Amino acid sequence: MVDVTLPSLGESVTEGIITQWFKKIGDAVARDEPLFEVSTDKVDSEMPSPAAGVLVQILAGEGDTVETGSRVAVIDENASAGSPAPSASSTQTEPSAAKAPATPDVSAVEAIPAPVPAPSVDANAQSGVVVSPVVRRILSDGGVEPSTVQGSGPGGAITRRDAERAVLDGPTEEVVVPLSNGQRRMGQHMSVSTQSTPHGFVAIEVDATVFAELEAAGRVTRDGVTISDEMVVSLAAVRALAEFEFLNATYNEDQLTIHRTVNLGVMRHVAEDGMLVPVVHAAAGLTLRALARRVSELGERLASRQLTTDDLMGGTFTIVGAPSENTLFTEPIIIQPEVAALSVGAVRKVPVVVVKNGKETVAPGRRLVLGLSFDHRVCEPVSAVNYLERVAELLAGMDLESER
Repeated sequence: MVDVTLPSLGESVTEGIITQWFKKIGDAVARDEPLFEVSTDKVDSEMPSPAAGVLVQILAGEGDTVETGSRVAVIDENASAGSPAPSASSTQTEPSAAKAPATPDVSAVEAIPAPVPAPSVDANAQSGVVVSPVVRRILSDGGVEPSTVQGSGPGGAITRRDAERAVLDGPTEEVVVPLSNGQRRMGQHMSVSTQSTPHGFVAIEVDATVFAELEAAGRVTRDGVTISDEMVVSLAAVRALAEFEFLNATYNEDQLTIHRTVNLGVMRHVAEDGMLVPVVHAAAGLTLRALARRVSELGERLASRQLTTDDLMGGTFTIVGAPSENTLFTEPIIIQPEVAALSVGAVRKVPVVVVKNGKETVAPGRRLVLGLSFDHRVCEPVSAVNYLERVAELLAGMDLESER
């Protein structure tokens, strides 16, 4: 006789539920043939037979929870299909006797009636619901009683999909959504950038008092254009590049080309394409008023789908604005063949420590996080931080009244 036990099913798994028997008592079974299916909170698995012979006892029925290492069945290697099952006492034989292929004495063996098939599972009766550990956890976390779920598995067993549908109270089938051409192109370009460019990233928190001054003075320029936080930072970023020319550059074939003209790319979200980067050409030397007008014009052409190829080409440095008012910072991917991209977090109202007359006090203030993704072949963290600190200095010293 060979005992069939529930094997170890993985680290931290101590039990499983017998969800299906592929053989019934009296059936012949080959070694390694699937004998039963067990479900755990990690996976559903088919368990192979450890020996060839006849299944003479099933000790754990469908729906029973069994600990690993427990006996679940007995296989008689010497019986033939259809042989009567041995009694419990007859299985406790000496090893030598078990090996002897002697014809059993019918008078000495108490006949065991064939087991009554397990009743079909009534999905509306809680006591009869077959629930695997993972299904039990899904239903429990979702506050759903197993007895209220109609199972679609064998014998009315509740499957994982049944449980998910019951918790969500709706369809759980996956929906395949094809990417647009713009999204595919963006993905390909970003993948090339991350694979070909050794990205580095640094971020610093800076004083953003200038934005309180902007609100006090008014966000509208003399031309009637609204000034955003991103535009103010863009102006400081462009001016700082005059002292950090190696960041206003493009990298091709192991050569760095430093550009004297700053062509500023401004990242913009586009629903059908993911994102586009219109370019403000010759941005160096612009006032805040002029920069705001140029960015506004690009935005209008983007909204009306009238951007030209020239509007999207020739960028030498890119700025990425805050995606939402709750964004602390983003880590942009560098747009090839550029070597740097500046990210602007949302301006936050926070308590700050103010030193006055040698004493520290806490007062309301504004802070902003600036981040810089840079190409490690042409820049390193210290230089990147120096650039960000220079941007912060230009922000703090900006004369908004003259710029507007």
